[in-house]
Parts: sequence; C-alpha cells; structure tokens
Amino acid sequence: MFRKEVLDSIKIEQDRFGFEPEITAKVAKEGWRIYEVPISYYGRTYEEGKKINWKDGIKAIWYILRYNLFN
Repeated sequence: MFRKEVLDSIKIEQDRFGFEPEITAKVAKEGWRIYEVPISYYGRTYEEGKKINWKDGIKAIWYILRYNLFN
C-alpha cells in the first residue's frame, strides 16, 4: 500500500520480476519510509502451476543491481 503522492512521484518501468526491486529502490531514494508488515501466504507448488525458476532469480538480481547501483 502506498500513499498517492508516493506513486505519483515515481515512474514505474517494469511489469514483471523487476517491479519489486524497482519500486523499493525508487521509494528508498526519494526518502519515503518503508514499513514491513507480516502477512500469511501459501504459495503454489510446481504441480499447482508454479512457474518460477532459477532464471527468474538471475533476473531479480540484475534488477536489484540496476535500480540500486546504476540508476
């Protein structure tokens, strides 16, 4: 959840695995406070249709580096 002024001040480029690192890096650079809150989550298994694999982990690492070091 974000305040409207936070989202209005950020141009979001990613729409997949890069979204989380991008939004976190941009919110932190703007000086907005980030609060973590506990949630309950039960993810799907591969048999139930989970589609994430090691390649997605490499992409996530790239996006973390891109938005925290190069942007």
